[in-house]
Amino acid sequence: MARTPEGKVKDKVTKQLRAFGEGVWYFSPAANGYGRAGIPDIIVCAWGNFVAIECKAGTNKPTVRQQQELATISLAQGHAMVVNEDNVDQVTKILSDLQPVDIV
Repeated sequence: MARTPEGKVKDKVTKQLRAFGEGVWYFSPAANGYGRAGIPDIIVCAWGNFVAIECKAGTNKPTVRQQQELATISLAQGHAMVVNEDNVDQVTKILSDLQPVDIV
């Protein structure tokens, strides 16, 4: 089955998350109509930091409910972001900024 454009963005995000290895945990909530509306596509815990990632394709924008959830996450001191094909590399940048530096 062919991947949707949004599915391809999700694949790129998960590839970046896997590259960090230990210290980064993530999952994609099922969007089956039984959960809460607007929950981001990928939920991440990176070295004790909460990160929510909403994936979009092309010029698609988050829905009003998705925007509300991302804003609430930000207010709770979590990291909330929207990525598409053009800025998907921001995931690596954000996680690199969150990654603890070992002091020798």
